[in-house]
Amino acid sequence: MKIIHAAHELGNGRRKVCLAIGVFDGVHLGHQQIIRQTVSDARGHDALALVVTFDRHPSTIVAPDRAPPQIFSRSQKIRALAALGADALLEIPFDRPFSETSGEVFIRGLVQNLGTIHSICVGADFVFGHRRSGNIDLLKKLGAELHFQVHGLAELALDGKTVSSTRIREAIRAGDLDAAGQMLGRPYAICGQVVAGDRLGRQLGFPTANLDSTNLVLPPNGVYAGSTEWQNHFYRVALNIGTRPTVTAGPQLRVEAHLLDFSGDLYAAELEVEVGAKIRAEQRFPSAAELQAQIGWDVATVRAAI
Repeated sequence: MKIIHAAHELGNGRRKVCLAIGVFDGVHLGHQQIIRQTVSDARGHDALALVVTFDRHPSTIVAPDRAPPQIFSRSQKIRALAALGADALLEIPFDRPFSETSGEVFIRGLVQNLGTIHSICVGADFVFGHRRSGNIDLLKKLGAELHFQVHGLAELALDGKTVSSTRIREAIRAGDLDAAGQMLGRPYAICGQVVAGDRLGRQLGFPTANLDSTNLVLPPNGVYAGSTEWQNHFYRVALNIGTRPTVTAGPQLRVEAHLLDFSGDLYAAELEVEVGAKIRAEQRFPSAAELQAQIGWDVATVRAAI
């Protein structure tokens, strides 16, 4: 999948383009139906399937105090979109000047820079542009003028409730990872770059990879059974999410992954860990020795659980 940051970079020549537009955090079941509709349109009309999204959640610019943590890292999002068959991804830098672009100007700009647009697909309630000036009615009006079709797909429901990124975040925060996975259409996973730690895990006999979880929504603190693939090998993972109250006094939250039966250096690598059953809540131990013994039990539990 080709990744571009401005519409004119697509280089589609005279080939038509079918667009899916949205934030697509989590690329959940509702998002997937939008992408699949776009890919189907493109395949049926010898067009390119282009996903249009943003390099950050728009709220980080227009309402930073209400900006939600993200379900997916950027790389997770890109992989999920590519797996659905999109030909290209237009990842627009969302900054203050862009936030002041009206919905109509935004769409007319896409038409100008992409050439012939065959269709645009969005969620039926999707709004976009400065002061939320763009919606399905505007798209239909512009479609009639500029000769493109509009698909406004109804939201999907699961267990009688709408599937949404907001609902998935709530499920993750509540520790209902099965529900989150059902709405995502895949097991819930945390993905981040391995960053430097204090090597305390190594001193205790259980080296960990510290994942950068900046701006990601996370489950409740505790120890989880997980799994990951690294260089085509499967590893069970004992995953700790918390502030490590036994060894630190500060509130810094860490996501630490101990890969069972792994030896090597993961520093600066990107690691994606599927999060499974919670083994125990976070707790403070009287001594490092008791913590070490508990970690040994945690690892044995993970080995038996997966």
